[in-house]
Amino acid sequence: MTEKIQRRCEFCPNLSFVNGGDGFFYCNGCGSQANDIIDMSVDNDDGCNVDGGIYRTSQCRPKRHQISLTYTDYYSEIRLRYVMGLQAMIQMQCKTLVEKFNVTPLIVGLAGPIWLRLLAHENVLSDEWAYNVINESESQTQGEGELPQPTGSQKTEPHNSLGKRAVTIWHKSLSSMIPLPCSLAISFLVCHVAREAILPTDILKWTLEGKLPYFAAFLEIEKQLGPPSRSCPISTIRMFRPIRTVTLQKLESLAASIATKIGLELPSVNFHAITARYLKHLSLPVEKILPQACQVYEWSMPPELYLSDNDSRLPSRVCVMSILIVTMRILYDLNDGKWESIASCSNNLVSAVENGAGERGFSCNARGAVAEDDSASHDADPHDSTSDMSKSNSDAVELLKIIEEKYNELSDTYGNCKALLDFLIHVDIAQEFSKDLHSYLRYCKDVVFAGLGPAYDDHEEKKLIEDLWNFYQSRKAGKASEDGKTRHGCSSRPKENENFRDDSYKCICKTSRDDGDSNATLRQLKVDMKENRFVYIPPRKNVKKKDGYIRYARKKDGAYLYAVHADYYILLRSCAKVAQVDVRTMHVGVLTFEKRLEMLEKRIGFCLCKRIPDDSCEFCRD
Repeated sequence: MTEKIQRRCEFCPNLSFVNGGDGFFYCNGCGSQANDIIDMSVDNDDGCNVDGGIYRTSQCRPKRHQISLTYTDYYSEIRLRYVMGLQAMIQMQCKTLVEKFNVTPLIVGLAGPIWLRLLAHENVLSDEWAYNVINESESQTQGEGELPQPTGSQKTEPHNSLGKRAVTIWHKSLSSMIPLPCSLAISFLVCHVAREAILPTDILKWTLEGKLPYFAAFLEIEKQLGPPSRSCPISTIRMFRPIRTVTLQKLESLAASIATKIGLELPSVNFHAITARYLKHLSLPVEKILPQACQVYEWSMPPELYLSDNDSRLPSRVCVMSILIVTMRILYDLNDGKWESIASCSNNLVSAVENGAGERGFSCNARGAVAEDDSASHDADPHDSTSDMSKSNSDAVELLKIIEEKYNELSDTYGNCKALLDFLIHVDIAQEFSKDLHSYLRYCKDVVFAGLGPAYDDHEEKKLIEDLWNFYQSRKAGKASEDGKTRHGCSSRPKENENFRDDSYKCICKTSRDDGDSNATLRQLKVDMKENRFVYIPPRKNVKKKDGYIRYARKKDGAYLYAVHADYYILLRSCAKVAQVDVRTMHVGVLTFEKRLEMLEKRIGFCLCKRIPDDSCEFCRD
């Protein structure tokens, strides 16, 4: 029978310790070893000896494991356990990416060489590693206060000359040279090398949702490696449980840093696959925009599409989205005035509703944008430039409507549960768990509080938890039945079609009453722009036929101010939301890419205009 004692743990609120079978007691909650309790393994029959054997040293039985641990035993076991545990975490992540997220199995073969080459570069497996770490810790005496005296089993552990535990020093050195986020960086790096359309946003999202083994991976690591031994007196949860998550920018730069250390030459991001993902997310026509975007990419080849170990550089996904924004502005002529024309379209719709008929030559499609009527398009001359211009304007208005609806959809979805959003650092987790308490509680149990149990075996506490859970389930079932009755029974609410027509008519009438700056939508847009330090530019008058592409600039007035048209801002903020970056950061990425395009055009023009000198050889002259 396993022997248990009741005492408070130093590292967690647990009150129960169990005999590990090696003469020491371990916490039931975190697995840490008790320093002031030891099992002498005395026979129960010794108390009945007439010579008082239990009180005489000669009659006491020896400890079960009389092992003298050496200096080498301690650092070898700590180093081996940390390296093997981190390797197991990488293997679990790659396996999950292949099985759950349909990533190519090639990443499993790529992860091994990258991991081994990183270990070789950091030189943690050398014989001098442990001694060098101890010597370095002894030289860092500045700011150190008086250390507590070691107690219990810590007395037998190795210490440096300052009295610090060598076990703690070695563990801190390993976690500093090869931190736990390296597992996520290697998982992202192998996906990048395998040309998969996996972004740092995906890795972080799946990690925070608990779908990618990271926060709760220590449970599986302990199953594979077993509990820590006496030569490694550090619990598994303390060694492999991350304290905080890694940022998106740090994840990308860490992956590039690992590639630089091991001498791995990286390709650029898979522009075609990532751009296709973004277009589908924005509900835009892939077959029309993607080929043009790929041509711009192949012609420019910006260096920002390669991973960089610089934390201050713009992420690679910002460059991908910048190329996409520039391509859409060129294709749909999104320079100014297109978004404001939506309000004028609404005025035409109001007059059509009041007169009982639509205006000749125009019709309203499902999204509320105005398009040319079929009869008008049939009568139009196919070679007429006016007809082409109307078609281009209609496509641009439709594009802006789709993008604006997508932005509102993302804002409504991501605006729920802001407190949970701040805690979990990602919007999709709030989206997933805001509607289902059961899945959120399961997430807390499996990820947030993984490995933690009751402080001690209390049957009353377990019974209370079961009663509360059953009460929640019964209330949930009752609410579902009431909602079903409301939906299928009689209701005083109007029909959905009538509601839709009334709301649409009210919206259109409101739009018709508001003109210019009094338009509610325009006022809301200006407020949104001001919050992000953007300045609204009204549509231009007397637009010339060959005005070309408009480039915006930023002005520093204490802080940077950005003056842009509404068309560009509507496109910019939606793309920034999908790429999960700030609007200003997205704008800086677009300005940087436009500057590169201008430089390329000037160089090409200079080279084409340059004449060959007359004193060149006959082959050059020919």
